[in-house]
Amino acid sequence: MTDIRHIVFDIGRVLIHYDPEIPFRRLIPDAQTRHWFLENVCTGDWNLEQDRGRSIAEAEALLIGEFPAEEENIRAFYRHWNEMVSHAYDDSVAIMAALVEDGRDVTMLTNFSAETYPRAQKMFPFLALPRGVSVSGELGLIKPDREIYDHHVSAFGLEPSATLFIDDSQKNVDGAIAAGWHAVQFTGPEKLKADLAAHGVVV
Repeated sequence: MTDIRHIVFDIGRVLIHYDPEIPFRRLIPDAQTRHWFLENVCTGDWNLEQDRGRSIAEAEALLIGEFPAEEENIRAFYRHWNEMVSHAYDDSVAIMAALVEDGRDVTMLTNFSAETYPRAQKMFPFLALPRGVSVSGELGLIKPDREIYDHHVSAFGLEPSATLFIDDSQKNVDGAIAAGWHAVQFTGPEKLKADLAAHGVVV
């Protein structure tokens, strides 16, 4: 049995819900127009660059220059960002909290904008429970690139072979494995409990 001494959680879609559609269902009621906007203007790739460290002001200016008619909706993306993280995944949070209470070494590693992460911290106080967090937008590093995993190991004194990472993205799971970690894809709380148990961690 692997001796897991460090457990690392992703945040978005593991501990908290994230869905850009939520405010835009109200802001752009027509489904076809809304789909076009989120697929061509405020795209996932555009948002990922804020997770990599680009400022919101720069990101908005870039898109407004390309899509001037969409300025109001572009600015609405981060204006209404809090609505996109609509709720916590209570079962996942309970698992994380139980691990912390049990004395396990728990940290977090997340792709998150440096400007929106403080907003999430205010909304979700449980983010203060783990020992600490590596936020991609603060570091200018991003999953699944090897550098961010190595940074997290160094910053928190982890031993990669004794580390278990939990992320909803298979690409990020694969990145952790390539960095020498154990890693599992999050699809729900019951599978997470089973994955933890399979690595010798009973909640």
